[in-house]
Amino acid sequence: MTGAGRYGERFFRPGDAGEDDRVDLAAAVYDDVTLTRLRQLGAGPGWRCLDVGAGTGTVARGLLREAGVREVLAVDRDVRFLSSRPTPGLTIRQSDVTAGDFEPERFDLVHSRFVLMHLPSPERMIASLSRLLAPGGVLVIGDAVDLTTADAPDTPYTLAMRAMWRGLRDTIGTDVSRTPRYPGLLKEAGLRSVAAEIHVPPLLPGSAISRFWARTWDRARPAMTATGLVDDALIDEAVRYLDSPDCADLSPGMLMAWGRSPHQGIS
Repeated sequence: MTGAGRYGERFFRPGDAGEDDRVDLAAAVYDDVTLTRLRQLGAGPGWRCLDVGAGTGTVARGLLREAGVREVLAVDRDVRFLSSRPTPGLTIRQSDVTAGDFEPERFDLVHSRFVLMHLPSPERMIASLSRLLAPGGVLVIGDAVDLTTADAPDTPYTLAMRAMWRGLRDTIGTDVSRTPRYPGLLKEAGLRSVAAEIHVPPLLPGSAISRFWARTWDRARPAMTATGLVDDALIDEAVRYLDSPDCADLSPGMLMAWGRSPHQGIS
């Protein structure tokens, strides 16, 4: 049974010291992959873009700086990280896109990364986001996917990762088991030319992804220990293991799925 809490309230609060740095570690791992795909899908001069759950704004600013899009509307429930880094062409809006009253204008690109996995109904969110597309616009959803941890041999890392996923599911409803369904959900929403890819970064000592997981475990430690699968000593051992040459485990990755609105629009 999933918990009724929300990301950013009980855990991963924006006001917690160093939370922006933790988010930026994930950005350091995945921004190049994300922005490359967005450019390949056509993001470029003249495009109007929406970045949902924009976090610290690295994708939004990358679209402006690297893809040369015309403008980006960056939306988040808490915009303190966005507001601290203003950029020409970037409009910031504090809003909860799950509230049902979020109806801005249409966009050539709607992008959301590491958001839907924390929501109770990704299918409803995908349907809602698809309605924000201009005719011919593209919706790109990126979320964590973990295809190996459940069946992998027990190591300090896999034990900690299993406890993290269960603890976050029980407390704030995070569920990455649904991520592989996203391509089908995009098709159900009426989008065309649907496709997907997965990027799995290597776990190397001192790497951004290894430091991201260590800091994430630190934030989620109460939820992890509450599962009974791990204790504080094992989490500490897992952090040391991540930073050692003995770690030969596979990290969860990011699945990106995308689809395009028909040129006649979506009813």
